[in-house]
Amino acid sequence: QLQLVESGGGLVQSGGHLRLSCQVSGDTVDNQAIGWFRQAPGKEREMVSCIRSDDGSKYLPNSVQGRFTISADNAKNTVYLQMNGLKPEDTAVYYCAARLGFPYCAGAELTDPREYANWGPGTQVTVSP
Repeated sequence: QLQLVESGGGLVQSGGHLRLSCQVSGDTVDNQAIGWFRQAPGKEREMVSCIRSDDGSKYLPNSVQGRFTISADNAKNTVYLQMNGLKPEDTAVYYCAARLGFPYCAGAELTDPREYANWGPGTQVTVSP
């Protein structure tokens, strides 16, 4: 069974950087669409990136473009989220998950969390002013 576990969160100052990791087990990462989401207290879960590494397709919303980068190491079966220029509004619990049914970073429902399963437990990112 596919399992995903996040790591790499922490406390950083505004302008700092972090690299989150999503370790995938139970299947190879290269034929999955792996999404990174975040959820701040009182807010809905929102997508911050997606990758399908066998065709190189990626998605990043405007809110993080130019600051966040998503990549995958197929040998390690791990997806990374490099976050630079962090802002206090990036504070949230960050999750990774695999897209069900349509394993691509495309389509009208790409950013809908209900399209995803096998959620990891999350990793907290806190950015201080």
